[in-house]
Amino acid sequence: MDVLETISTLYCGSDHAGLSLKKQCIQHLKAQDWVCSDLGTDSPASCDYPIFAAKVCQQVREHGQLGLLICGTGLGMSMTANRFSHIRAALCTNEYMARMARKHNNANILCLGARVIGDEVALAIVDAFVRTGFDQGRHQKRVELIDTVGR
Repeated sequence: MDVLETISTLYCGSDHAGLSLKKQCIQHLKAQDWVCSDLGTDSPASCDYPIFAAKVCQQVREHGQLGLLICGTGLGMSMTANRFSHIRAALCTNEYMARMARKHNNANILCLGARVIGDEVALAIVDAFVRTGFDQGRHQKRVELIDTVGR
């Protein structure tokens, strides 16, 4: 069985800066039969991104699914997400990075910067991320090291 066949849900979170792009990504993914769980924010009022990063990380770890985090640059979300054990969040600015994050690093959360990439590019990055599986092989040992070093 393809690993992607076992992944059916994408847990999504954003701060106020990423709200509009998050909504677009969710609509785009739902059109492809993905189940998207929106964990907030649902308001354009200023808010603290670590709260929403934590919610997504907890769900991704608990359910073994994928996550999407969006803030202004993607930096804050990726920094916060990578504080959680067994979360491998990748800030991607193009499709190649998204594919390699999944293939070689088994990234389980995609981070995007709504203020640094356009909407069409973001949707292409999301597609590349969710459609790519982990190659395992020689990369498995490295992913295990990612999950254990510095903890």
